[in-house]
Amino acid sequence: MSIWGKILGGVGGFAIGGPLGAIIGAVAGHAVDKMRTAKPPPEDATKSIAFTIAVVVLGAKMAKADGTVSKAEIRAFKKVFKVPQHEVKNVARVFDQARKDSHGFEPYAKQVAGMFQDNAAVLEELLFCLTFIARADGDLEKAETAYLRAVADIFGLDQAAFERVTAIRHGPDDANPYQVLGVPSTISDDDLKTAYRQLVRDNHPDRLVAQGMPEEFIALANQKLAAINVAYDKVAAERGIS
Repeated sequence: MSIWGKILGGVGGFAIGGPLGAIIGAVAGHAVDKMRTAKPPPEDATKSIAFTIAVVVLGAKMAKADGTVSKAEIRAFKKVFKVPQHEVKNVARVFDQARKDSHGFEPYAKQVAGMFQDNAAVLEELLFCLTFIARADGDLEKAETAYLRAVADIFGLDQAAFERVTAIRHGPDDANPYQVLGVPSTISDDDLKTAYRQLVRDNHPDRLVAQGMPEEFIALANQKLAAINVAYDKVAAERGIS
């Protein structure tokens, strides 16, 4: 069963609770009574559901802050989620429900931040998903940048993490490799190697999935990891590091 089947056909909303669960409940509608009596999913499945809904809801709130939803952003949404054709309408229902919701983005960001408080790399991956969508139609708008910074702050991500996810979307040829690696240009070769190895460990897709990221997001996680490798190779070549 896809992540969308788990979300809209099971007990995801009641297992998660809070504002994210309320969004699922509002979209599920007729399935509410069934969801109340069903057995809740295991913790790892609950986290995967929360991650997915958070990307949709926070993406919808970002679109609301920006004022428009471009065709490029819609394509980016589909690319981020790898949405099966038969689930497209369900994704749209969640997105539309989040846009109509009167609450700001903060309660949703705080809830998912609490669920992944010990998994900063997963929260960074979620922010990368949002940045991928925001930048689908070109450079980040001021409103989008401000929004992403506010989300990063709620997630407890530092400036290096924010710069990495925004720099990667410039593309491997244009991105500042030191920003992608989250290190200063004055870093020693030994410290550079240590930082790079830790970054690779933290951002490996298998590790992220084990911490709650749904498998549907592996392709995007691989793209981010590839950008990290490209950045290190560029710096290593400039420094003559073998």
